[in-house]
Amino acid sequence: MGFLNPKKSKTAHTQDEVQQLNQPLISHLMALRKLLVSCAIAIIAGFVISFYFFCDPLMDFITAPISSRGITMIYTAVSEAMTTKLKVSFISGIVLFSPFIFYQIWAFVKPALYENEIRIFRLLFCVGVVMFLVGVAFCYRYVYELALNFFIIAGENLATPMLSIDKYVGFLFSFILPFGVMFEMPIAVYMGTRMGWVNYARLCSWRKYVFFGIFIIAAILTPPDVVSQIMLGVPIYLLYEVGVQVSRFTKNRRTAQEA
Repeated sequence: MGFLNPKKSKTAHTQDEVQQLNQPLISHLMALRKLLVSCAIAIIAGFVISFYFFCDPLMDFITAPISSRGITMIYTAVSEAMTTKLKVSFISGIVLFSPFIFYQIWAFVKPALYENEIRIFRLLFCVGVVMFLVGVAFCYRYVYELALNFFIIAGENLATPMLSIDKYVGFLFSFILPFGVMFEMPIAVYMGTRMGWVNYARLCSWRKYVFFGIFIIAAILTPPDVVSQIMLGVPIYLLYEVGVQVSRFTKNRRTAQEA
């Protein structure tokens, strides 16, 4: 019996404690697996729907800045046109089912949040989606048009433009998606302040370095003309200033709990 063998009883008790500690870990892993499977199914469904129903209108919309200038798109490999359609359908499928994907992520994260943090997370989620879309739309409407005009005009007297569809789509996405991510800067600053990683005084002391770094990045990402660099650099720096003011009125999570 257990009370006649203390060593055996202690071992059994330790094994029970290990099992109890492993149960939350296993439940988290199961929830994570469910999240990944659900997101994968949603992305596949979105890809199929986008490819069969929205692919051609999307391609017309994407190539409109080029076709409106009288330039014909070409493809230089047998599978290039098809792979480009697949790429566009995959990205649009993620966008199409993004509400469901975000809901699954929300359901996974929600149990670990307090009531006040749930309200804040909901607000940040809505603001983040709006800011990303505003960033993409702003870049496509203004900065991308300027960059495209510059490149086309720069090579106008040098050669006849024959743009590959795959390289054009890759250039478009690599140009506008980072811009949408940059518009999330105020939210990133808020989260960093909330977690105690940054604060208002530190962000103020970084101003000159951030200003210099932003315009270096703008000079690299945009054509070598001042207008495009200003159109990219000024909005990003203004977003940083917005983030600084957000940090000014945001309390550290630990400080808020102590209060």
